[in-house]
Amino acid sequence: MMGVQGLFRSLWTEPRPPHPPRRVWRDWVLVGLLVPAIVLEGVLRTDLQWRPMSVIFGLVMLPTLLWRRTSPLLTLSIPVVVTGLIQLLTGADPAEMASMAYMLLLLYSLSRWGSGREAVTGLMLISAAVLTAAGSGRLAAGDVVGAFTVVFAAVALGGTFRYRARARMRELDQVKLLEREQLARDLHDTVAHHVSAMAIRAQAGIATAAANPDNAAAVAVDALRVIEAEASRTLAEMRAMVRVLRRHDPSAPPELAPNPHLSDLEQLAGRSRVGPSVEVAIEGDLDSVAPSIGAAIYRIAQESVTNARRHARHATRIEVSVAADDTSVRLRVSDDGDSTAGRPVVASGYGLLGMIERAGLLGGTCEAGPNPGRGWTVTAVLPRTGALT
Repeated sequence: MMGVQGLFRSLWTEPRPPHPPRRVWRDWVLVGLLVPAIVLEGVLRTDLQWRPMSVIFGLVMLPTLLWRRTSPLLTLSIPVVVTGLIQLLTGADPAEMASMAYMLLLLYSLSRWGSGREAVTGLMLISAAVLTAAGSGRLAAGDVVGAFTVVFAAVALGGTFRYRARARMRELDQVKLLEREQLARDLHDTVAHHVSAMAIRAQAGIATAAANPDNAAAVAVDALRVIEAEASRTLAEMRAMVRVLRRHDPSAPPELAPNPHLSDLEQLAGRSRVGPSVEVAIEGDLDSVAPSIGAAIYRIAQESVTNARRHARHATRIEVSVAADDTSVRLRVSDDGDSTAGRPVVASGYGLLGMIERAGLLGGTCEAGPNPGRGWTVTAVLPRTGALT
């Protein structure tokens, strides 16, 4: 009993999916195709009892399809309530045409885009309409099961796509989280290098002042002690932060591999035993590029080369070019493989989504897509300063 109550409570409190699309071109095409379909059915069918009313009703209710994502309960309630009122007042069934099957899209949208309260309310409304039609004799008893089967099939289909979209969103969030974690590690290593240098200088100053004491040296010693203490404290706090960010055991020793730099791009060049060769070209002044930008450019290039080697069919060459100017660093990775072969959005590691996330965090952009002829290209533009956004 408690399990059923918990399930119902979870369904009732389910929020709407975020950012539903308002109207897309497919909605207008669907409405444009249904208008002549309703008119033709009204003209050609000879067994319609309420021909003018059925055609007018079908055309008037058709615009509800345009708001089925943003107002799913309202767009379902309008035709159901209007149909019930017409049946009660005139005894006519305005939804007798087969083209009115588009109302199943409203049921699908209710479970796909509505909140839990809206879905339950809509199901209660449509169930009441079916049972009322059966009780009044307008719907045969044998057709009640079929009607509920169609209703729940549409609802189940919407729920299935809702679940898949949520699972996909969780996957995208996980990729972004992993990329943020990796960026935090890179920034930690960069800052830790400089802070470690501060601590070493402070220790050297203390040792020198101790060997040649005088009044000025005493002041310097005090200042150097403060520098050393602050540097050591900063290192301890940053290491604690990274331990929290890491997904594995916090007690594990820190990674000792140095941060990649732009100069490491040359290591990507060469020809592997299986797969295309890699050519690297670097232009511009890269000496003053921020370490975080250099690490990001390297990782985006590395991921792009890895994806090209794994997924570029019939590719023979991968070109990696880096160009720097006074404000930005530009990366371009292109291959000559079959561009019609789809590339995965998330491959092993961080994939395209991770590259886009890393570039965005550093105030830049990253894009990927097929070339006009053959091949696939990844481009990234990052600011030299690497300011976090």
